[in-house]
Amino acid sequence: MSVGHPDAILATGGGGQLGHHLARSAGARAGARAGARVVALGRRELDLTDPGSIAAALDRHRPRVVINAAAYTDVDGAESDEAAARAVNAAGAGSLGLACRDRGIRLIHLSTDYVFSGEVPGGGDPATAPGVEPDDPTGPATAYGRTKLAGELAVLAAHPEATVIRTAWVYTGPGRRGQGLSGSDFVDTMARLEGQRDTVSVVDDQWGSPTHAPTLAAAILEMVALEADGAVDTRGLVLHAAGSGRATWCEVARRTFAHLGADPDRVTPCTTADFPRPAPRPAFSVLSGRSWEDAGLAPLPDWGESLRAALASAPGVVGAASSSSPLR
Repeated sequence: MSVGHPDAILATGGGGQLGHHLARSAGARAGARAGARVVALGRRELDLTDPGSIAAALDRHRPRVVINAAAYTDVDGAESDEAAARAVNAAGAGSLGLACRDRGIRLIHLSTDYVFSGEVPGGGDPATAPGVEPDDPTGPATAYGRTKLAGELAVLAAHPEATVIRTAWVYTGPGRRGQGLSGSDFVDTMARLEGQRDTVSVVDDQWGSPTHAPTLAAAILEMVALEADGAVDTRGLVLHAAGSGRATWCEVARRTFAHLGADPDRVTPCTTADFPRPAPRPAFSVLSGRSWEDAGLAPLPDWGESLRAALASAPGVVGAASSSSPLR
């Protein structure tokens, strides 16, 4: 079946931060270059657990490309209700893959660092160990990670020319409410707590790749634009796209305080053991960007540069801590 509008890009998960930024970024960078528009649909408009809803949305919008940014992301909640997470992250992703394949629609599927075990490769120093590559062995330690890995496999089985993009530690920052985004993220929470608490304790033994959501959205749209030009071809690949470099949550918090003009020493380190959660958090979530660059794509900026940009014009924000943030 042929698709309709040759420039249309449909993003699922329109109520989440990545889907939101895909729509916002379309006219600012890659979308303008490719002449594309992005339509971001929330669950009421495209429910991954309902094949009929998927079919109706695809037939109504007739996109050239679908970017699946929808997911069950309650990492702790999935531990007690893995079936609900699997319905969205695995079965739903597979249904979307099949529907896109049958209609000749290009599919880009977003996944997560949680598909890996979270162990430091070779048991080395997390500050210097090589980042995880797409072909490294997976081994999720959480229900969320298991369902996301199952989703990757389901997508590629249903639609072998789909692209899977894994990312990590995604945030928007304190500007999210002004953009109409609900909820919170780690950087947003740290910015608010800077104005609320004298000190904040944050885990310092989990390493990862902080990723600015608007920057990630622009990078994905740039990939779509380059493919439209015939400059790159990522069909069938699993890629890693995350902020360059590495940090602990404590370092991200300290940098956030510093960029807001506050004393970073008000952020004190603690350990994962000090902050038990139903789902174990990966000790090592540093994603190598080599696969992204090998595909002919520009690396995402250093995470510190993106954090500075996200906070450049942000005032101190006062509010309650996010229940999902790794702090005490």
